[in-house]
Amino acid sequence: MKITFSDCVVVPDGVLISQLQQESVILNLESEAYFGLDDVGTRFLTVLTSSDSIAAAYEKLRAEYDVDAEVLRRDILDLVDKLIDQGLLIHT
Repeated sequence: MKITFSDCVVVPDGVLISQLQQESVILNLESEAYFGLDDVGTRFLTVLTSSDSIAAAYEKLRAEYDVDAEVLRRDILDLVDKLIDQGLLIHT
């Protein structure tokens, strides 16, 4: 299923997020898949999982970062796709 900006993403049951300083490690306890995020990726994940939609997260992140709109859009969708593929996020 294709991800759209109207979708919402959540951390599924069985996935742990551990933060150390400004970085994060996300671990799926069932599959043992894990993913490391730097400070920017951690901020993206925090905003994505606390927003009503990917579009709302995009708007918030666009206000925070001085980045080309299309680059931000692509970076958000790339991160979401990778985390969903690893079973570390689900979209609704």
